[in-house]
Amino acid sequence: MPVTNHAVCFHATLVRDVDAMTAATARSFGRHTHDQYGIGVIERGGHVSLSDAGQVQAVPGDLILVNPGEVHDGRPLDAAGRTWRMLYFEPRWIDALQTDITQGDDTEFALHAPVISEPPLRALFDAAFAHVTQLDNQGAQNGDLSQMAFYGAALEIMTRLVEALGHRRALAPCSPASLARVREMIDTDPAQAFSLAELAHAAGLSRFQLHRGFLRAFGVAPHGYILHRRVALARRLLKAGHAPAQTALAAGFCDQSHLNRAFARQFGVSPGRYRLARGEFPTR
Repeated sequence: MPVTNHAVCFHATLVRDVDAMTAATARSFGRHTHDQYGIGVIERGGHVSLSDAGQVQAVPGDLILVNPGEVHDGRPLDAAGRTWRMLYFEPRWIDALQTDITQGDDTEFALHAPVISEPPLRALFDAAFAHVTQLDNQGAQNGDLSQMAFYGAALEIMTRLVEALGHRRALAPCSPASLARVREMIDTDPAQAFSLAELAHAAGLSRFQLHRGFLRAFGVAPHGYILHRRVALARRLLKAGHAPAQTALAAGFCDQSHLNRAFARQFGVSPGRYRLARGEFPTR
């Protein structure tokens, strides 16, 4: 179906240095530049643009990449227009990721191609976009976990792009004791609002090392482990007779609806139904 309206929307994000945009339009854009890195995906239709590599074409599923200061334009393949999503990153944020990933070896970074087709990278982009726009899509969220999940997805995207340039050193192995120390911190107080930077500092690792090391050692990223431990804490509180609303706050969830979703994903029932099924406490 042809796009009849020009619709470009910027979304509220959980990370100050990241902008998120969705667009559905048949409009052509003249030559211009951005002062941010851009990573996006074409979802419908087709797109032709000028880039540092010459004229390129992107179709549904392709990722489109642009460097700060890179002159480019954009026009649809036909009158049907196209839809796409973009994440724009401030250079200082990308520089920080680059430092984490390369362990300080490289000081310069550039996205290596204007258009790429790589389904695993598309999946990571989808995850990053969903996590960073949680605030816009669903109202107040568990910001610490959403930000941590976004950072993990962004790290994986950057890792693939850095590896394509051949710049990354082999990842130094993480000390089991360092990872165990982080896990113990989470287990001791899963309701605490952790950040990946704080956990990495406690472990004496970079954020990238902690994210990758935790995933390899325990089979789940730090934000996923925190969520699991919060759900486990919630189950114990419910079993002890706490009401679901009280349980949500005590277990580190911002409200009962977020506890409900996480609890149901893990146990298949709502917190209220779990508490009622115990048969030990009256409903409130």
